[in-house]
Amino acid sequence: MTDPPPHGAHPEQAAPLAREERIRREMERRPRDRLGRPLPHGSVGVPPLPEHLPDSPRAVLRTAQNLLDDGLYFQAHEVLEAAWRVAPSAERGLWRGLTQIVVGLVHAARGNRRGAVALLRRGLAELEPHLRELCETTAQGTDGTRPSPRSTDSGREIPVAMPPPTTGQPPTTGQPSTTGEALRPGWTQDLDLVGVARWATTQLALLERDCRPAAEPRPPRLLRR
Repeated sequence: MTDPPPHGAHPEQAAPLAREERIRREMERRPRDRLGRPLPHGSVGVPPLPEHLPDSPRAVLRTAQNLLDDGLYFQAHEVLEAAWRVAPSAERGLWRGLTQIVVGLVHAARGNRRGAVALLRRGLAELEPHLRELCETTAQGTDGTRPSPRSTDSGREIPVAMPPPTTGQPPTTGQPSTTGEALRPGWTQDLDLVGVARWATTQLALLERDCRPAAEPRPPRLLRR
């Protein structure tokens, strides 16, 4: 018995769409390694994520950080992506940027330099408006505990803004929401936004220079504590 064609599909498109759906389901059932690559049937892959993921932003960050620390980069991206999909509009660019940066880590660990560069660039572009807002807040003295995103503790500057894209696309899609929504209060204090941007900027610079470290890059720290 075959699956029914997707609702609304044209009769001539039903068979290809149904075949694609079967292929997709088959891929989802296959075991995967820690970087999300499908393994042969019968192989022991990483355990699947639980069906119900954390709801609170802090719990999402903690879960993703634990997965990163365990080397489960692909699953960490899935947790962040799930948060991105359901986030309020004001937060969506922030979650999307975090997700894309972790996907950049996945590509780097797989040896896909081009994919890693592309995703790190996109992720930094999404984070840029939030970094700019953080700089402005720090300059106004309302949060003196946070360092400037453009300097390290030793005073050496590290740019956190992505370089202009070469594709002719707009440099950022992560602009703050114009709907009047605000970030949910409190949780962003746990997010080490500056540290994530520094990590991504450093990795991007190395990859753009085609510097291939012998060891896999260490994951970023999403949490301040």
